Amino acid sequence: MERIYVIPLRKVKDAPRTIRAPKAVRVVRAFLQKHMKAEEIKIDASINEKIWERGIQKIPPKIKVKAVKEEDGSVAVTLAE
Repeated sequence: MERIYVIPLRKVKDAPRTIRAPKAVRVVRAFLQKHMKAEEIKIDASINEKIWERGIQKIPPKIKVKAVKEEDGSVAVTLAE
């Protein structure tokens, strides 16, 4: 199963500026666990680089990802462009 999601990260901007990027990664993981109904989420390095692109404080307002559910139930996530 393959799906494309646009994950909103606006609410992460309410967090203290020194923890925004790490929290955004956790939000992406939680969003995919909820929507893909999987425990194991494998986030690609391209997503991490996109979130951290402008530093720890200035995260993007949203991120577009492609999630592919494997046969064993795990989900591999990459940046969709």
